[in-house]
Amino acid sequence: MLINLSDVLTSEGMQISRELPLEMTCFESRMGSFPIIASSPVSLRIRNAGAGKAKLDGGLKLTLQAGCDRCLTEVPVALDLQFDRTVVSGTEDVDADELGLTEDCQLDVETFVHNEILVNWPGKILCREDCRGICPVCGQDLNERECGCDTFVPDPRMAVIQDIFNKNKEV
Repeated sequence: MLINLSDVLTSEGMQISRELPLEMTCFESRMGSFPIIASSPVSLRIRNAGAGKAKLDGGLKLTLQAGCDRCLTEVPVALDLQFDRTVVSGTEDVDADELGLTEDCQLDVETFVHNEILVNWPGKILCREDCRGICPVCGQDLNERECGCDTFVPDPRMAVIQDIFNKNKEV
């Protein structure tokens, strides 16, 4: 969905408010594809902040389905996105904190929300704080039951000594 911001950018004191439904059903990124299972409308308030600039603030709550980083179990991930950005017409001289618009002063709400999800993505997604993950040998979910695999990893600095013992071992 596109919002035309030319009136706000050119008229001092101008302000618009919009509540838009989120049309995105799936969040796609390099990390994977995550279905959006619930979302509130995108609330936007855009007001003039000087010549060619506007302040954009608002929020959105959504829930995505993602895999636990330790055991790969699908869990809901709730994000409460609150944004406060400066919008600048044109793409020249755009600071890191500012959002550039196309030449026809259109704001693509879906792209804006996509970028906000990327910025607010959690560093680690866990099904629970004490998630034990999966066995590196057989792949058993250790939250469900123990597998009995030998997961001992010897110190690689002692490998030479271990080779000496193995070579001189009587059968």
